[in-house]
Amino acid sequence: MSEQKPIYMLNALWFKADGGYESYKQYMKAVFPIIAKYGARPVTDLYTPKQDIIGEFDADLIFFVEWPSWEVFNTFAKDPDYESIRSLRENAITKSLLIRCAKM
Repeated sequence: MSEQKPIYMLNALWFKADGGYESYKQYMKAVFPIIAKYGARPVTDLYTPKQDIIGEFDADLIFFVEWPSWEVFNTFAKDPDYESIRSLRENAITKSLLIRCAKM
């Protein structure tokens, strides 16, 4: 996978029972200007899985974010502005999956 091609990060989240989703909304509001600074953008709406058809998957929320490259994503992850709000995300969730994807 080329390091300079766009990547699509699948986000799957499991929220804490007591206010996790509300806390995550605060995180999204704070993180969007930071990801925009790096040229990233959500490429899907937010989705709530409703029924497993094959296999088991019980995330509370899923969505994709497009990043210009893997290198850009890694730079974002070390950004001091992001570091200062990362706890909002961590305090809202019990578990998460970030899956690096590429268009076929």
